[in-house]
Amino acid sequence: MRFSLRRIATSMCLAMALAGTTALAGVETSKVAVFHLNGPLLERPMGDMGFSFGDQPETLKGLIERFHKAGKDDSIKAVLLTVGAPGMGYAQLEELREAIESCGKPVYVHVDSLQTGMYALACAAKHVSVTPTGDVWLLGFYSEGMYLREMLDKIHVEPDVVHIGDFKSAGETFSRNGPSEAAEANMNWLLDGMYEGLVKNIADSRFNGDAEKVKNIIDNAPYTAEKALELGLIDSVQHRQDLVAELKKKYGDDLKFVHGFGKKSGPDIDFNNPFAFISLIGDLMSGEKESKEPSIAIVYVEGAISTGQDEVSPFGGSSGAKSTSIRKALDKATADDSVKAVVLRVDSPGGSALASEIIYDATMRVKAAGKPLVVSMGNVAASGGYYVSCGADKIIADPMTITASIGVVGGKVVTTGMWDSIGIHWHPYQRGKQAAIMSTARAWNDNERTRIMNWMDEVYGIFKGHIVKHREGKLSKPIDEMAGGRVFTGKQALELGLVDELGSMRDAIDSAADLASLGDYELRVIPRPKNIFEIFGDGLGGKESENVRVSLAPKQGLFTAGSPLLDVVLPLLKTLDPQRAAALNTALMKLQILHDENIVLMPAGDWVIRSN
Repeated sequence: MRFSLRRIATSMCLAMALAGTTALAGVETSKVAVFHLNGPLLERPMGDMGFSFGDQPETLKGLIERFHKAGKDDSIKAVLLTVGAPGMGYAQLEELREAIESCGKPVYVHVDSLQTGMYALACAAKHVSVTPTGDVWLLGFYSEGMYLREMLDKIHVEPDVVHIGDFKSAGETFSRNGPSEAAEANMNWLLDGMYEGLVKNIADSRFNGDAEKVKNIIDNAPYTAEKALELGLIDSVQHRQDLVAELKKKYGDDLKFVHGFGKKSGPDIDFNNPFAFISLIGDLMSGEKESKEPSIAIVYVEGAISTGQDEVSPFGGSSGAKSTSIRKALDKATADDSVKAVVLRVDSPGGSALASEIIYDATMRVKAAGKPLVVSMGNVAASGGYYVSCGADKIIADPMTITASIGVVGGKVVTTGMWDSIGIHWHPYQRGKQAAIMSTARAWNDNERTRIMNWMDEVYGIFKGHIVKHREGKLSKPIDEMAGGRVFTGKQALELGLVDELGSMRDAIDSAADLASLGDYELRVIPRPKNIFEIFGDGLGGKESENVRVSLAPKQGLFTAGSPLLDVVLPLLKTLDPQRAAALNTALMKLQILHDENIVLMPAGDWVIRSN
């Protein structure tokens, strides 16, 4: 296949000419600057490598300058700040608070969940919105000091430490098994100052300076989004799309949302960058154009459900069912006029309750647009997998699908015994009565357990409420006689009215076509699978991808490479008893999700099903 550089150059010139014409004739529209906080916030910018693995990390300076630029731009009517998994210190948070307060434009914040630090930042905004079933973990501060002396003794290493000043305690990590009196006093003093600053910021922003009220709120945390709204911590409980709709109602339906406002952008094609050129070649070689013929979209919910964006490797595999990626896929299907129906293929044991709600809400928007939604259940569509399915126009399961498991799991991993066994000790410091509620240092006390269970009861009630609402008139028993974590096959679920039919994915596609009154139609997977040229081009060429983040290395977790469990035990089990090894691997995955998400929708147990 031959490519003409002359044709490419001509196309580029034409595009530039058209862009210039648009700029001359265009009318300035109202805009909202959209900033997204995710990943580390650097102090010193990285050098220009010519390519990057995804987006370059943002600097504090650059982010503050973008806030100020938005404030001075007359076309910008407001700022929308969304939050992923940012990494920043409290001093950086303070500077960002000031940037929000001095921006000169109303700042709206939308999050799926809020922790103490991010709440201290968000509360400076005009409007704080949290996703339904989200939470506000305004717990205060919890810190631990690590002491290695006993471990060093076990391996016969003698630390010889000298320090000047009683409070210069860094060497105590190696020389002691706990803090000196001076070190403990120093840490308490530090936390007193940080806590006082936290309380003041929140009190000034939300409670007319009433510090005691803020302390009382902290001491009774955590809160569901709904309870946080009742207390005045936030301004609304709504999905991001609902907030966007409100902004359009306020500023006009032609409101434009400018993502990455103020960021420097390079040319679309950089021939000095070989990876960008690979992206160009990939686009040309694929030749794929999205058809505008009537179509049925297939969206996959595969693997453990968790919040965030999908990360795929160019060498295969993905990071499970990520709520942001699936929401975007369903929203794309909703907005595309050529898509007449959607088949949601679910093969998932569940996972995060919050992520399940986000996906469920996206399915409701498909239906609200008048497009039939049919669920096709694979091997497992249990707990969170059933949660995301229950609102469909029709649910089709395989007779051997494992489904239902309508219940909620909460927990944390207590690791103190492990650390003690290798001679590493931790000394706790705490401000806020509930600050240690999710600490791995100890099990919950009675008060904490009650709080967690009350929270779980709320999530459980929402889960059951969705099912009763959408399966009204179909359920053969009261919901409580089918819930409580009970698990059924697809056939049993049909008898109970939890699914509508038994069949295959092909049956689900045919059903969707019938519901949409389609004759001839095409099948489209959303998001479209990308070839290796496109994956490398997006990740390495600086081209933003809406659906996929490229990862060349696995995420670190509780059970990562290098541990005896994964390097010795699991390989041996895979040889001697591969089915149990697979079950153990699944259990470890669930433990990781429980550790990360705390409140999850997963089946009650793991099964080893032998077919001898």
